Amino acid sequence: MPTDGALLRGSCHCGVVKFSLKSSTPVPYQLCLCSICRKVAGPGGSINLGGHSETLKIEEGKEHIRPSSTVDRDTPKQRIASSERNFCSKCSTMLWLYDESWPELIHPFAPAIDNLDAALTEALGPQKYDPEKLVLVCIKNDSKPACHQDHTPCPSPPEGPKETYDGYGTHSLARRMRSTSKRVCSEVR
Repeated sequence: MPTDGALLRGSCHCGVVKFSLKSSTPVPYQLCLCSICRKVAGPGGSINLGGHSETLKIEEGKEHIRPSSTVDRDTPKQRIASSERNFCSKCSTMLWLYDESWPELIHPFAPAIDNLDAALTEALGPQKYDPEKLVLVCIKNDSKPACHQDHTPCPSPPEGPKETYDGYGTHSLARRMRSTSKRVCSEVR
């Protein structure tokens, strides 16, 4: 079990579900615009973090967590997505995504994390997080509705530089975090 990384603490909107997990990559790194994320999170998609799946602890409200696997309408065969989103059954907050294709990872949704600023400070050590230098990866850009195809490749906010991909990004989460941390951090003076 990984012991390194920042401790992320999360909860649902109504407060009945509380969870924690370790993350070596707590920087909000990816905006997903797939049809599923747009339907469940709104037209702006969902911001994902990365975490170690074996460190996930449900502290309260396990009985209120509902998994959902849905049809991925972005695929020609409209197959059931391999990913499973987990929600609070009382308030419908999206908590995290798990995909058996990458069993070591779990992707908490950034809005469900209560201590994101503290986790970034913990993960970056003596460095300071500079969100203006963060390059946000926007994936599944080809999934946007036709009315948005001629507009910006990634919706705003969030502001700042973006990398966009029609499918999924070309870098692993760990590689992205290593390269991103060099850009988003500056020494504390």
